[in-house]
Formats: sequence, structure tokens, C-alpha cells
Amino acid sequence: MIPDTLLPDVFAGLMALAIVMYAILDGYDLGVGMLLPAKNEHHRDIMIASIGPFWDANETWLVLAVGLLLIAFPQAHSLILGELYLPVVVMLIGLILRGVAFDFRAKVRQGRKELWDKLFKIGSYLAAGIQGFMLGLYVMGFENDPVAYGFALLSAAGVIAAFRLIGACWLVMRTENELQKEALEWAKETLFICVAGIFTVCLVNPLANPAIFHKWFSGSGLIMLAIVPTLAILSLVLLGRALNSRRVFEDKYCIRPFALVVLLFLTCFAGLAFSFYPYVVPGNMTIQATASAPESLRFILIGALIVMPCILAYTAFSYRVFRGKVTELRYH
Repeated sequence: MIPDTLLPDVFAGLMALAIVMYAILDGYDLGVGMLLPAKNEHHRDIMIASIGPFWDANETWLVLAVGLLLIAFPQAHSLILGELYLPVVVMLIGLILRGVAFDFRAKVRQGRKELWDKLFKIGSYLAAGIQGFMLGLYVMGFENDPVAYGFALLSAAGVIAAFRLIGACWLVMRTENELQKEALEWAKETLFICVAGIFTVCLVNPLANPAIFHKWFSGSGLIMLAIVPTLAILSLVLLGRALNSRRVFEDKYCIRPFALVVLLFLTCFAGLAFSFYPYVVPGNMTIQATASAPESLRFILIGALIVMPCILAYTAFSYRVFRGKVTELRYH
């Protein structure tokens, strides 16, 4: 039996799992969308084929995260969605544009497919950029000043670069020949931007928020300070080596860059989570203060413990079925 006082933390953990799964899974397919080349239809078809079986199911994790926020932390949900109303609308426009373009590119007559590929690319940039912008505003506690908006714009650029990086590493893992070589170059180019973005956020975040600075540089924070940055730097170093190794073209090693980017995402997310715990809205609302009644959480937990394993099982099954190098694009 889970004590009442631990239930809000359990739901915070489930919500964190849904968010990090979304960032990794939808991150790479948004990245592939942003990387679509303008002048090579064959490569565009292969890239679309590489995400075709997964991309819409990946967004399930976003729906789950928002749903958990709504039912477990209703006050925080009202505040967050109220502050981010317009950015959320823009994100939905981007995601809808991707969905429409993905279907229409298969049905239009010859010569029109390029238009829908461009719209798929625009929708991918729109969704990734606005997600980064919302993350930046959330980190800054929804303050309405030039510094907060400047940080949000920086965050948008960082998320775009991060999604392009994981998308390029996905293509290194799933494709062959010229496209695989091109994806490797995209990953190398984007890695430097990601490194700059991560170090900038690591510097700005504690300097802009004294509470976060105190948390990292005292008590248990010193242990996290020794673990999280070490893992992040180690993953960056190993990723750089993997991208510059000729062995990355071998089937046995082509998965390594993608796995290292996933490790990098996990360490960055762990750093953010440690910075803001126990707040669900930074500097404003704690997890305990905004949680629903224990009776409600207990009832909802039954459903969550049924739904989440089903989604995890379906995700694992689909990736197992469609594993290996991508084949030619087929819609039938």
C-alpha cells in the first residue's frame, strides 16, 4: 500500500516518464522532419519511411503527460495551460500540419509531393521550436520580462538542435549508403550547437535562480553535481568519437550514436528534474500542494498502472517488428 504522502510523488514520477519518453521518441521523428532535404525526393521518401510506423504513436506520450498533469495536479494544469495557451495552439498547428502533410504526400499527383514535404518540414520546425520556447518559459517560472523571453528563444534554438541531432543519429542507425553518410554529417554539424546550448543553459539557470544555485552547490546537490554533469560530458565525448569513427557504418555499431544521444537526453532531464523538485511549477506550486485528493489519486493510479504498461508494451512491440534498416517507402 502506498502512503498518501507518497502518491503525489508517484504521479510526478509517472508524468516525468511520459515527458522523457515523448522527448526521445517524438524528438527523433521531429528531427527527421526538419532534416528533409529539398532536392532529393528519394532520400525524403526513405526518411519518411524510417519514421512511418512510429511517428503518430510517439505523440501518445505527450497526450499521456498532459492527461496526468490534468488529473493529478489540476491547479498546476490550469496555471501552466493558462500561461502557455497561445504557444500550445501554435504547437498543435505544427503537429496537425505534419499529420496532414504526411497523408497528403502519398495521395497527390506527381509533382505536388514536394509542396507537402515542405509543409511537413515547416510543421516539424514549428512544433520543435515552440516546445523549446514553452520549456524556456516554464524554467523561468512564466515571468513576463525580456530576460525570460530571451531565455525561451535560446531554449527554442537548443531544442531544435537537440531534435535535429537525435533525428540525424536515428537516420545513421536506420539507413544505408549515401543517406547514412549525409545523416552522419548532419549529426556532426548539430552536435556543436547542442554542446553550446547545454553549457549555456547550465550556466544561465543557476545564475538566474539563486534557489537552484544553492540546491546544486550544497548538501545532496554536490553528489548530483558529481554524477549528472559527468555522465553528460562522458556521453558527449563518446558521441563525438562515435560520429568520427568509420565503424559507425557497420550494423553492429550504427546504433551507438543514437544510444548516446538518448543517454544525453536522460542526463539533461535528470538535471532539470533535480533543479525544480519538489516544484511542479518552478518557484510557485509544489507537487504536494497542487495534488488531487489521495482518494482520487488512488483511483486514478489503478488506470495509470494499466494504461502505461500497455503503451510501453505496444511501443516495444512495434519497434521490434520494424527493427533493422529501412526499406523503400510503401503506403500499401
